[in-house]
Amino acid sequence: MPRPAEPPAPPTFAEISGMTPQELARLLNGDPASAARLLGAAARFGMVEAQVHYAQILLDGRGVARDPAAAFRWFGIAAGAGSIEGTNMLGRCHELGWGVPADPEAAAVQYRKAAEAGLDWGQYNYANLLARGAGVAQDRDEALRWYRRAAAQGHAKSMNLVGRFKEEGWGTIADPGEAAEWYRRAAEGGDFRGQFNHASVLARRGEIDAAATWYRRASETGTAGFLRSMAADLLRQPYEIFHAIALEILARRRASGEAEDLFAYGAAILPKDPREARRWLGRAAALGHEPAKDLLRKQGVPGRLRLIRAMLQQ
Repeated sequence: MPRPAEPPAPPTFAEISGMTPQELARLLNGDPASAARLLGAAARFGMVEAQVHYAQILLDGRGVARDPAAAFRWFGIAAGAGSIEGTNMLGRCHELGWGVPADPEAAAVQYRKAAEAGLDWGQYNYANLLARGAGVAQDRDEALRWYRRAAAQGHAKSMNLVGRFKEEGWGTIADPGEAAEWYRRAAEGGDFRGQFNHASVLARRGEIDAAATWYRRASETGTAGFLRSMAADLLRQPYEIFHAIALEILARRRASGEAEDLFAYGAAILPKDPREARRWLGRAAALGHEPAKDLLRKQGVPGRLRLIRAMLQQ
């Protein structure tokens, strides 16, 4: 019988210590198990950049069992060694309860440290807390100042929020023209919310084809909740091309199998394809989705048992 393959030898200190921060970061794009092994070794050898990366893969569970508590400890070790990225991620852990009880006040302390040290993500995260009044007193003027500082470094999400503040007049005098320019910059920087807002500005100007292009780009990277909201917004607009984009989004989202996505797709196609719509609404109803049940009852499809039977016959 062939001998089983021997496990790879652990990396030597010389191999790891010779890696640049960029080389350590590139490990994340390779085999997850190998990246976890190498970055874990580098973290234990005291390489601060590796400690941040290792904490992140522990948080995500890439190539290693997910362990938020261990991730929190490694972020803390990196922060203690002077890493502003580690400090910012300590804030994230405190804010979202990753490996530690959620504590917005503790998050604000860490975010402010990272922000004052010049990290754009720290500035953005601290501004978010100021804007909401989470862990700190609400202060939109101060939030806008931090968003501007991050935006000046090219932080696209902050650019979008500077635009939102200028559109709404939060902590500043409302200026739709300046807001539109910030949305454009955020869109070109790759922020999906900025892309959506830029598209909406273009749509209001009557530049429908250009708006459709940016809506599609926003749909490529948006989060689940954002995409649901985006699709609903596009379906309310009076342009068929926007309706088509909305249906593309909902068709992709239905693959999640979540009742809300099944319902959204079924409800959207109901006017044009009632039979197919009832099939997707029935799946959502079978998962306990009450609005789907109500809509099916209005369509003359009563009874939970009938819904389940119909599903089983698909």
